[in-house]
Amino acid sequence: MFRFIGLAWNDTDPQRRTVARRLRALINGHAGWSSAHDSPGLSVHVAGSKPGVNGAYRLVGDRGVVLGKLFQNASPDEVVLQDVRLKGQTTVARSVALELIQNYWGRYVSFMNFASHQPCVLRDPSGVFPCFTLLHHGVWIVFSWLEDVLSLMPCVPMPAIAWDCVAGLAAHGELGGRATALCGVTQVLPGELVDLAGDMQRTTLLWSAARIAANPVTDEPDVAAAKLHETVRRCSRSWASCYDKLLLRLSGGLDSSVLISCLASDGCASDVICVNYHSAGSDGDERTYARAAAHRAKRDLLEFERDASFRLEQVIDVACMPTPVNYVGRMSSTRMDAQLSAAHGAPALFTGAGGDQIFFELRRWWPAADHLYLRGFDAGFFDAAMRAARLGEVSVWHAIAMALADRYRAPSLRRIERVQAALVRDEVARDRSLLAYTMNADLCPLPDLPIGKLNQVRLVLSPLSYYDPWEREFAPEAVSPLMSQPLVELCLRLPSYVLTFDSRPRGLLRKAFAGDLPTSISKRRSKGGIEDHVRQVLVDNARFARDVLLEGELVRHGILDRGRVEEALSFRPTTLVHSVSEIHMMIGIEAWAHRWASVEREPD
Repeated sequence: MFRFIGLAWNDTDPQRRTVARRLRALINGHAGWSSAHDSPGLSVHVAGSKPGVNGAYRLVGDRGVVLGKLFQNASPDEVVLQDVRLKGQTTVARSVALELIQNYWGRYVSFMNFASHQPCVLRDPSGVFPCFTLLHHGVWIVFSWLEDVLSLMPCVPMPAIAWDCVAGLAAHGELGGRATALCGVTQVLPGELVDLAGDMQRTTLLWSAARIAANPVTDEPDVAAAKLHETVRRCSRSWASCYDKLLLRLSGGLDSSVLISCLASDGCASDVICVNYHSAGSDGDERTYARAAAHRAKRDLLEFERDASFRLEQVIDVACMPTPVNYVGRMSSTRMDAQLSAAHGAPALFTGAGGDQIFFELRRWWPAADHLYLRGFDAGFFDAAMRAARLGEVSVWHAIAMALADRYRAPSLRRIERVQAALVRDEVARDRSLLAYTMNADLCPLPDLPIGKLNQVRLVLSPLSYYDPWEREFAPEAVSPLMSQPLVELCLRLPSYVLTFDSRPRGLLRKAFAGDLPTSISKRRSKGGIEDHVRQVLVDNARFARDVLLEGELVRHGILDRGRVEEALSFRPTTLVHSVSEIHMMIGIEAWAHRWASVEREPD
């Protein structure tokens, strides 16, 4: 489990230097931690380094360090860089950060300490490693795993819960900005450079998904499909080259099937073990497709039934995280993943996570609006509108009317689609100030993008979870090759009407990999899921859910409407439009709040 802690301070201030020395001594006093960089005003420490997987790259002149894993953009054949020193001679942090973003990709956080000992930190555009900051007596603590701060530095006061941020999370389904659900703990955004020289952070967003999306490529589908095929294969195989053996979550859906086709035995030296989880229900058993994909790739497939007896009490044992984590995708597999990782000596778990966002699994009329925005009323617009109408299951006249409305609407009035929370109180749902906690700086103000691309950008800007808050250090390392920077940038530049080639969600991906996949998968119209399983778990744990939510902190703080929660948990026919996933999300928030309430800390 690779983690880091960085300390940054103004070294000309004796008091801050003393505090930093004390914190540094606390970290160095614990086994498993080592120093990755030490200079006046900046001290960086790591745990869990593994050669070829996660480590430290020194900046020229010992001016800082890059933590994680770097790949090079210049040559697809030179996919892995070992023991690299960055070649740039500049001593300007912004220039070095831009060199990293433009010439390298991977999973990394970089600490720099250049002119006048002004420390700063850069989080890579993919945002794989979590990166948070808090200020303690003038010293910035930059970390990936909050429990390290709590255990190694008992002198740091416990942060309080920021209930307004929690309300924003409950109402809108995410915290997309710098704020977390803890007071004083902020998030460094993907692609952001943060100056840590003083008590106030100065931030610069060096990588912008919106700016990339605003410069679309105009390739025809055949050319775009070839580029997509090459980029997916390169990114997938680059990540696989880091591991001798790995697990791959093979659901049988399109994204994971594409991934295993790239890691087939004839093109990937790593030993890849496919794992499929299935459950009863209309959408939960995709073993037929998973078997076909594994057979085509000549890889072993392990099959397991999801735990139908899963008890929601287990989610209470969540790690102390800066923001609540949704457990739905993990609740029936996280323990088995850890056991399989240990049993097979496979330290990483590859998944197709992120595919829906980047390849455009959005069944809306939006591609018609995007075509009109980019190409105007050309000869292909009516055809594009017909394809978008089939995609969004609306009439062609509706698609045309909505495209026209979007084209002449001010950018600030374009709509970002959000989760509609049915269980929150009306006052909370209507509180516009809470939206500030959900918006990434890249979307403030809203960029001048057509509605389809705007919504894709919002989804791409939500980093995937890296650490497992339940299995912790026993969990395999999460690897999501489809969210690699080169692939994300390519898909951001491809218009939505190209990504939805042939009027199908992820249509361009299907075209790109049609020759690599079993026909049953490339032509598949249905999409699997775990909705039936998730609902049954909730029904079987209804008493626990009622106890947690009806008497919980969200009701106590006026965020949830108690009557609506009671109605939803009755499982009787109701006019209340709610989802099982929303109930699970609220239980996850309650589990997180309960965990914080159970942590005791000695006063400073």
